[in-house]
Amino acid sequence: MSHPESPADLSGEDLEAWSALATVLEWLPAALDAQLQRDAGLTHFEYGLMYALARSPEQTLRMSVLAGYANSSLSRLSRAASRLETRGWLRRIPDPADGRYTLAILTDRGRRTVDDAAPGHVATVRRLVLDPLTRAQVEQLREISRRITGTIRDDDGWRPPASTS
Repeated sequence: MSHPESPADLSGEDLEAWSALATVLEWLPAALDAQLQRDAGLTHFEYGLMYALARSPEQTLRMSVLAGYANSSLSRLSRAASRLETRGWLRRIPDPADGRYTLAILTDRGRRTVDDAAPGHVATVRRLVLDPLTRAQVEQLREISRRITGTIRDDDGWRPPASTS
């Protein structure tokens, strides 16, 4: 039996736009994980944590800040940090400024790992996301992504440090 379209249904261009985005949201993480697992033994989540630490002053962040950047619960972050600690890529210590917090510190070995993983990851991101787009489309993608993120949460999440060049 056919049901008439209700006002809550998506249709036409709205349905096409949503289904295209939903497909990207499902397929892209798996593709990024596959490349990083194959080349560096990391998940995309773990790489993101290590990348954020590598770009932070003294390669150190409070776990709560890192969880916010990664849109992660502290328990998920703690499990990932434990895996990275076991491999010698990260260490955790109480924050000397406030013992209620824990600091995540990227080790030298962890820095080398993220640096070694970066070229393959960047190549994958370029191949899957950036290269198929024009420069104008990349700018649109950035702005569209920021707008959507802004409707989900108040802060912007992790952003790269300001360029010095």
